[in-house]
Order: sequence, then structure tokens, then C-alpha cells
Amino acid sequence: MNRKEELRHKKVLVVGLAKSGFAAAKLLNKHGAQVIVNDRKDLDDNPEAKELIELGMEVHCGGHPLHLVDNSLDFIVKNPGIPYENVLIEEAVLKGIPVYTEVELASYLTDADIVGITGSNGKTTTTTLVGKMLEGGPKEPVVAGNIGTVLCEVADQTTSNDVIVAELSSFQLLGIEAFHPKVAVLLNLFDAHLDYHGTKAEYGKAKARLFMNQTSEDYCVYNEDDDDVKDLVQHVKSIKVPFSTKKTVENGVYIKEDTVMFRDEPIVGIDEIVLPGEHNLENILAAIAASKLIGASNEQIRNVLKTFSGVKHRLQYVTTHEGVKFFNDSKATNILATQKAVSAFSEPVILLAGGLDRGNEFDELIPSLSGVKTLITFGETAPKLMKTAEQAGINQIKHVDNVEKAVPVAMEYAEAGDVVLLSPACASWDQYPSFEQRGDMFIEAVHKLR
Repeated sequence: MNRKEELRHKKVLVVGLAKSGFAAAKLLNKHGAQVIVNDRKDLDDNPEAKELIELGMEVHCGGHPLHLVDNSLDFIVKNPGIPYENVLIEEAVLKGIPVYTEVELASYLTDADIVGITGSNGKTTTTTLVGKMLEGGPKEPVVAGNIGTVLCEVADQTTSNDVIVAELSSFQLLGIEAFHPKVAVLLNLFDAHLDYHGTKAEYGKAKARLFMNQTSEDYCVYNEDDDDVKDLVQHVKSIKVPFSTKKTVENGVYIKEDTVMFRDEPIVGIDEIVLPGEHNLENILAAIAASKLIGASNEQIRNVLKTFSGVKHRLQYVTTHEGVKFFNDSKATNILATQKAVSAFSEPVILLAGGLDRGNEFDELIPSLSGVKTLITFGETAPKLMKTAEQAGINQIKHVDNVEKAVPVAMEYAEAGDVVLLSPACASWDQYPSFEQRGDMFIEAVHKLR
């Protein structure tokens, strides 16, 4: 519900800029809040901070001075990546000052229905599918959130004639209080971001916040095949809509005789779907459920599934060179994502993997490596992945400096009919500012082969 007037004259501290903090600060200022901004980056190298100063905001750069947190603050908006161990955030918690992420602002700024999508893997693909399936329907879809477009910025431009389709991370969901999706989707739960959340249980609690404000008039779309997910949605107040690739589920989406069914209504044949990978079938079922609940037509859903072949950086086909196929799966930032990517191929795979070391081992990856003939690894986790490859019986293991150097080395080992797959199983931040840049570097290196 639109609550823009509630922001007027609020005193708000925005901690951390980047895209989300920058957008939040500008919107708060636009709607009459008194905004103070803090960013660790020095002012000289901070064009966003300089722009906010020109707009009349009080900006503090180069550190996190504790005096910024006092009892006159109504709330804090923090960049999702900033940990709760940050000195300003710890001080705010001690003083009882609410700490939000910019996602919470969306609940102040829009009258549009929201489809919120979260999970350890498949969020981007599912969010993209839902956005496309809702095109031409009763409400105009607007895709935003963790997928790249700041949610509060989009929310400020929407009306009740729109529907926001939002990809949401656990980091973002930790900072909500009133955020209320009409349809909430939980795809799966896997050991991820434990360096931030501490335990899988705490990570799951963060994901489950997506449902906390739902009522009996809302919908909870969830993975019936994931026991952790089932536990998290056990006591939701909204209407449960399960999806399953393994069994028939009442009131949900499932597969019967090679046809996807929604509440016993045939939607599309499995052989008509062009998006590869068994894991994507879960994403497809979830997207169908969410889209149908918002009013998508069967015709539009079928059109999307007959033509949509994937999103950039998620099992993205790049090219074929000398009979070798190249796929960019840079968005695979954890083990489960890489497991599913490797299992999507029957051809021999040359796997490019490695990145930020979050302290985990890779033993869970071993059963999935039977189809991998060569591992080429890079980044902080290279030694761990090389050890894992040896345990999996992979004979061809190579360590290189980065993704760009991995591509020509992969061609040295490749034969016609092989697949070269970038699926790092790790975040990019040890070498690249984002998984997008890592994937772009891979694509560029592949094209240089030609």
C-alpha cells in the first residue's frame, strides 16, 4: 500500500551507497525525508556522494563515525551487502533504531501487487520467466530487485495497474518490516552465504521473511520436493501453492504424462520447452504458478516456454568453435548451482571454476563431476577445487590466473563435441566486482579464439 506521506520529515541515515543506497537516498530526499548519507569510500572517488551533496544532503565519507547514530533517527537504510557487524549497524541495534534495506521502501512507494521470488538458486531465471509470462496480461509487469534494477526506484514509478516482479536475496529480506508480496515464491534452500548468516538455519529464517506479512488473501508458492523449504512454509498464513517435478501435488503445479499441469489444467508439453537443464524445470513450474495466480494466460505462458532459452550468465550459450560448445554460467556462485549446470550436459565437460573463498569445502560437488574430463580453476578457491577434482578422479587439472586465461587453456584440452562450461561455484569478488563482469570476460575471451 502506498505510504509515501509517511516518509515526510523522517530522519534517515543511509549507510553504504552503490546502486541501492544511492537510489534510496534520492527517493527519501524526494519524498521529504531528512537524509544523512554515510559511505566508506572517500569523497574524491565517490561521484554518487558528490551528487547527493549537490542535492542538499548531509554526506559523510571515508569511514563510519559513530556519532551519526543517535536517537533522533527514525530508521536506517543499509546497503544489503553491509554486514550487521558494521559498527553503525551494531550501534543502531543497541539503541533500538530500525535497520532496513531499500526493499522495505518499496512498501511505502507503490500500490502495485508484488511477486517476490527468492531461493538459493534459480531466482533470476524464475523472475525473468514470470516477467515475460505476465506480458500482455491484465497488469503491466515490471521486473526489479536483485536482478539488477533497484526495487524502490521501480516502486516509486508504478501504480495499481502494474505488478512488480522482484528477485530478492536473503540480504535484502533481512531488512524488511512491512514489505508485503501478493505472491511469494521460495524455490529451494542450500548452504549459501554462511559467511554472512552464520548457519543454514539463520539463512533459512532470512528467506522465510518473504512470507511474514502475508495474509489469507495472498499466495505462497513453494518447492514441495525440498524438505527445508517445506519446513519454512509450514505455518504461513497465505494460500499454499506447491510445485513438484516428482509427484502430483494438490492445488499446485506438477508433471503428468510429459505435460505440465496447473491445478489439473494442462499448460504445456515438456517437449515444447526449450530452456535446457532439469533444474530449470523447477524454475519453470514455479514461474507458471506465480504467473497464473496473477492472471497470465496459458497462451502467453506457452509462447514464453517455446522461445525462452535462458538469461545472460545463467547457462548462456555463447558460441561453438571448432566443434566445441561454450556456455557462460557465471551466476553459479555456489556449489548447488554448479552441480545443476554440470548435470545439464550429456557431453564431456571442461569445467572452469573458482573464485572467492568463503571458508567452505567442495566435497558436495564430487558426485556431480563424473562427466567432467578437465577442471581449469582460478581464484582464491583454486587449491580446494584442485583437491576436489583429484578426489573425483579427474586426471586433467589445470590452475590459471583468471577466467580470461582459462579459455585458451580449455581449448588445448577440448575436442569436437565437448562443452566448455564456466560455472564457478564461487562468488566473483576476489577477482571481479560482479559475476556479470566475470561472465563478460569469459564471453570476450571466447570470441577472441575466433
